[in-house]
Amino acid sequence: MKTEHERSELIKAINVLLNQAYDSTLDEIYALLQKLEEEEEEEDLKAYEQAKKDAEFDGSVSWTEAKKELKTEIKKEVA
Repeated sequence: MKTEHERSELIKAINVLLNQAYDSTLDEIYALLQKLEEEEEEEDLKAYEQAKKDAEFDGSVSWTEAKKELKTEIKKEVA
């Protein structure tokens, strides 16, 4: 995971390149980012479903705890 400063510098560098890109390139980048977001959401849902099954099987994690953990992990990834 990158530090806040590293993220900020990377975003600035990306913005410079985006501002120089052709419209068609921007469309392709946008489509790729949407695809990546959808894949990450799908992975999160799979992990969530697996945690739910594991909790039902061994009773180690409550349904409420599993939902709370999933929300926490999503917030961490977004931040």
